[in-house]
Parts: sequence; C-alpha cells; structure tokens
Amino acid sequence: MDFLRPATWEEALAAKAEYPTALPIAGGTDVMVEINFDHRRPEYLMDLNRIRSLREWEVGEDAVRLGACVTYTEIIENLRGELPGLALASHTVASPQIRNRGSVGGNLGTASPAGDAHPALLAAGAQVEVESVRGSRLIPIDAFYTGVKRNALAGDELIKTVHIATADGPQQFSKVGTRNAMVIAVCAFGLALHPATRTVRTGIGSAAPTPVRAVTAEEFLAAALDEGGLWESGGAITPSVARQFGDLAAAACNPIDDVRGTARYRRHAVGVLARRQLVWTWDEYRGRGPTAPSGRAVRP
Repeated sequence: MDFLRPATWEEALAAKAEYPTALPIAGGTDVMVEINFDHRRPEYLMDLNRIRSLREWEVGEDAVRLGACVTYTEIIENLRGELPGLALASHTVASPQIRNRGSVGGNLGTASPAGDAHPALLAAGAQVEVESVRGSRLIPIDAFYTGVKRNALAGDELIKTVHIATADGPQQFSKVGTRNAMVIAVCAFGLALHPATRTVRTGIGSAAPTPVRAVTAEEFLAAALDEGGLWESGGAITPSVARQFGDLAAAACNPIDDVRGTARYRRHAVGVLARRQLVWTWDEYRGRGPTAPSGRAVRP
C-alpha cells in the first residue's frame, strides 16, 4: 500500500487524477476500521491532513460553507446556532476522541446508510461540492447517495465543501441505540422545519439501503400546516396529524433484519421518532422551547 501526502488542494486533485483508486483519509475513523478488519485493502491511501482549507468553515448570510475535514467537535462547539440538526447528530457520534477526528466529509465519502450525519444533511437540504482537475460541481444531497456505501463521486473527484443553508426554523435529530453514543444506530431520524418556504424536510438513517427522505410525510405535514393556518397562528398540531406523519415516515423505510434490529422494529422506531420530533420541533416553533433532551439515542 502506497501513501500519498499532498500538501495543497491542487496537489490532491492531481494525485487523484493520476491514481483514481486512491482512498482519501483524514480522521480515519471509518477507513481504518475497514482496513484493520481487512474489509478494504486499497492500493493507495491519500492523506488529506496537510490541506488546511479542508478544515475551515465560513458562515455566510444564508448558508454555512463547511470544509470536508471539519470535525464533529468543531461543529458542536461553533455551529450549533446555524446548523442545529447537524450539531445534534454530531453529539451522538461515537466517543469524544472519534468526534475530535471524524468529519462530515468522511461520513459522506463512506456513504454508510448508518452514518449519523446523513439524516441531518438530508433534512437541511445540503449540497456537496466536489472537484477534480476537470472542474467542480455541486451535488444535491438527495442525489449524492447511489447505493449501499456508494456515492455519486467520479473516480477522480474529491469532496471539497458541504454547503448547508442556515437554519430558519427548528431542527431535530435522534437515533435508536443502546446508549447516547459509542453505538451504530439501529435507525435514526432528522427533521427540519423551514418556515421561510413553508416546507418540511426529513432524513432517515439505517432503515434503507441508503439514507432517504420521507417525502410523502413531508408533503402531508406541510399541507396540514398550511391548511390549518398553523405557520401563522402557531396553533397546536392535532394527535391525528402527528400519528399520520409518523406512519408515513415509517412507510418510507426499506429496512433489513440484522444483528442490531429487525426490519419491523426499525419501521416502528422511525415512526415513533418522527412523531416525537414533530412535537419537539413544533413546540420550539411556537416559542415554548424544546420539550425533551435533544440529539439523544432513545428506545421507543
């Protein structure tokens, strides 16, 4: 195994063009596990740690520009206000040591359906900026996941930046597991209310071959809020609306049975998480504040 150490972004792109099979590594929290268990044996490893720009972020007027190697700890400490859903998800990632090394870019590169960042990115409507020596392009997060641990990157492309709109409404994230962190999610759910556009977005993790949105549930809830005039009045959401939202979220899943949980349980749990998060986010929208601890692993 050869080790590549580009010092600049331009050198990294040139190396990736010359060695398309080179596997990028920064925190190594996913890559080294696969290598240690002999699940992957790349011919080349490309160390990105010398490229400073990948560890930088910028808060703009309407969006955050997040370098691919910005760590979960940095998101929690610096971007909780702008990216609340992603910050909550970051809290549930493994241990403090892993959060100090792991990054959203790494989660995207691995594209595991169980990655904790994915539901929050889907709910926020993120865009992934990728680049090669041929140029750069923006990939909508909905189009980024193409299969189990597969993404839309071409062989000569690297993830450069993740663009995420600054939250204009409440966001939530929670996952089902045996404890708050240090655990792979049995399933996970993210929810974001977007009052500026009167839309709702969701994200589901570990309950389908790829991270997915519950689009029908989103459309149902947005219509219910509009028809009831609730965006303006801040009135209460009825139990029947919350129940239907949860049922539609569960129906969006396509899970499997494995050692962490059955498909039936995952569907049930996603529905419970969806209903709970709807209550939490709507109470926050109405100005009552969160009604439950945020970003926690729970057992429905």
